[in-house]
Amino acid sequence: MAEFQEVMRQQLESSMQAELEKLLSTAKGAEAEVSKKDFEGFRKLFQRFLQVKGPSVEWAKINRPPEDSIQPYDKIKAKGIPDNIADSLNKLVVVKLNGGLGTSMGCKGPKSLISVRNENTFLDLTVQQIEHLNKTYNADVPLVLMNSFNTDEDTKKILQKYTHHRVKIHTFNQSRYPRVNKESLLPVAKHMAMTGENADVWYPPGHGDIYASFYNSGLLEQLIAEGKEYIFVSNIDNLGATVDLYILNHLVSQPNGKRCEFIMEVTDKTRADVKGGTLIQYDGKLRLLEIAQVPKAHVDEFKSVTKFKIFNTNNLWISLSAIKRLQEQNAMDMEIIVNPKTINGGLNVIQLETAVGAAIKCFDNALGINVPRSRFLPVKTTSDLLLVMSNLYSLEAGSLNMSERREFPTTPHVKLGSSFTKVQEYVTRFESIPDMLELDHLTVSGDVTFGKQVSLKGTVIIIANHGDRIDIPAGSMLENKIVSGNLRILDH
Repeated sequence: MAEFQEVMRQQLESSMQAELEKLLSTAKGAEAEVSKKDFEGFRKLFQRFLQVKGPSVEWAKINRPPEDSIQPYDKIKAKGIPDNIADSLNKLVVVKLNGGLGTSMGCKGPKSLISVRNENTFLDLTVQQIEHLNKTYNADVPLVLMNSFNTDEDTKKILQKYTHHRVKIHTFNQSRYPRVNKESLLPVAKHMAMTGENADVWYPPGHGDIYASFYNSGLLEQLIAEGKEYIFVSNIDNLGATVDLYILNHLVSQPNGKRCEFIMEVTDKTRADVKGGTLIQYDGKLRLLEIAQVPKAHVDEFKSVTKFKIFNTNNLWISLSAIKRLQEQNAMDMEIIVNPKTINGGLNVIQLETAVGAAIKCFDNALGINVPRSRFLPVKTTSDLLLVMSNLYSLEAGSLNMSERREFPTTPHVKLGSSFTKVQEYVTRFESIPDMLELDHLTVSGDVTFGKQVSLKGTVIIIANHGDRIDIPAGSMLENKIVSGNLRILDH
């Protein structure tokens, strides 16, 4: 049986190799060179995919991380910031993951170009933050954007507007991998073009691709040559992911023999985060455990807030020289995420991906830091957008800070219904963003609009029944209220 499986595996590998070579023969000029490197990465990933069967962890071998491997942020902060912090900043590069489109929020083009606050986009806020750092400390922190073939062209057009800002901006592209037919396990693509029927057959392979594509682009070498030592990586839609000087200082002040090559910022789980990846001790190494790797019988245990108390924010601090070393030794080992999709009117395909944080086990002296929740402020939906547009936050030099006028440091729970999913619709439903300083929970469902200067406090639930419409009048103050289809306002 094992022999038969081995023969099948070898056949699939050689069929894949033949298909990839066919595809490459249709590439032209510079594209051919880039695609060759991309396909080399894909081939390795596909090879590993054929070898790995079942969940990639043995549940019995999972241990809680040792006490000292996840440091509380307050302990890091207590060390303070030295006068020469500018020297440390000059060793830093900020990398933003900029491969995603705004489709889930009903927008065309890169997600980073959606306006989130006072007409500022995610990208505007990022540039403002880094420019403020560079001016304040007379430093030279560059910004690097990891684009995908989906976002590269539009992003590059926009970058011209930052020419006179005090931030050097570089870009490199994530790999382009072929989607694979679920049945035949061969690429769906017939040539290298990305238009027409071929538009759906390529994908950017998750943010774990950062190591290979950064290295292949030549930018990694260039930054090392310029004296840069660490990158701070985060998702561009996480508005809490600003450069933290305390973490930076902790990183660069380690003694040489104990140089920390990888820091993962984690934060305490709430019920909203039960699916987030967590840190475990496995085979003597700190390791990221994602829900996709958990055997079905243990999924509920994984989601429990008591056993796994923290989750990965995807704010990561990584040594450049360590990335170079691991890439050159071919030692970057990340679990494969198999992502099923349906394309071209019903064709089932899979795309093989990896996650950037999964490489933590490859780096020396890796560390988790349990940071405040404020460093995790992702905008994935219009519900998140409402929070960051509201008076809950103030905007200073590109950074959002929770208003001092809010009594509780926790963020309210906001759930907007399907009529608000697309940004264009969402914008028309608010004449102005409500006052939410004293809000705990907001649920809105159905055809609902808000007049100017509405104030929401406590728990507010607004449900317009099918065919009904609810207009919350200008100047209304709703505190612990349920508003239902026929506009009765009841005490909650």
